[in-house]
Amino acid sequence: MRKLFKVTGFILLFLVIVVGGLISYVKVALPNVGPATELKISYAPERVERGKYLANHVTVCVDCHSTRDWTKFAGPLTPGTLGKGGERFDQSIGFPGIYYSRNITPKGISRYTDGELFRVITTGVTKEGRPMFPVMSYGYYSKMDPDDIMCIIAYIRSLAPIDNDVPESVSDFPMNIIINTIPKKAEGGMRPDTTNTLAYGAYLLNACGCIECHTKADKGQIIPELAFSGGREFPLVTGGIVRSANITPSTTTGIGNWSEDAFVNRFKSYVDSNYKPQTIEKGAFNSYMPWTQYGGMKRSDLAAIYAYLHSLPPKENAVVKFSPPGADVAKK
Repeated sequence: MRKLFKVTGFILLFLVIVVGGLISYVKVALPNVGPATELKISYAPERVERGKYLANHVTVCVDCHSTRDWTKFAGPLTPGTLGKGGERFDQSIGFPGIYYSRNITPKGISRYTDGELFRVITTGVTKEGRPMFPVMSYGYYSKMDPDDIMCIIAYIRSLAPIDNDVPESVSDFPMNIIINTIPKKAEGGMRPDTTNTLAYGAYLLNACGCIECHTKADKGQIIPELAFSGGREFPLVTGGIVRSANITPSTTTGIGNWSEDAFVNRFKSYVDSNYKPQTIEKGAFNSYMPWTQYGGMKRSDLAAIYAYLHSLPPKENAVVKFSPPGADVAKK
């Protein structure tokens, strides 16, 4: 019996050493995406303008890196907060830690070189080599044309500087270890010609990150076979749960019966000069969809997204859009 205990003790010690070694490797050697490249980005007006369009209406960087007014429908941006950061994502809305969007005005990014900014946007690795939690959509930005990323950098360098010291993000265990394994080297890509409608629509859809919100997830990971079929749950700041729409071309539960004009106009209605966001009472329906930002997208770009979505296989998923506070969880 003593011999058995001794053998068991050696096995346990071996396992502790192996697990400890793996944890040490993950914490010390990862993330490993390579050094930041030497970049000197041109800040020509046309590049800044392209970056402004992307950051405000396609990748919608300003959505998370500004303050949104959740007393209004779809949380429009609060004037004077563009790029200041500080939005909190925590356990109350399903995150494995407490994460804050960074200050991306010149006050917050002045210590970064252009190459370091390019790396953090496309791989999620900071200047100091720390990993960022992928609430920052670097996995999608990784696949974008490097020139588009550089245009975004040129634009955020042009923002009005705002003093706003943002707290450091902190992951809970075991995410504080797992997070080091998430960043990958940037894939890079080429922006298709606008005449190649489906390829260009797919490029824009990736840049917008539509699949992330419009797909159900399991433990934070989207379920690929359910891509774009909606139903992902988002607890609202004002109470209740809102769910993303099915945007596959299903004619019964998706957008299969929508015309191109109907799709485009749905977005454009939120930037019409007559539109005024309604005030949202506590416990009432609201939307996380940044309609006013996406509404600024070019009609031709929205049409390309529509064309690509309609090329996808339809998926049946009847989504219950909203459950008010205290309501039974709807079957989805």
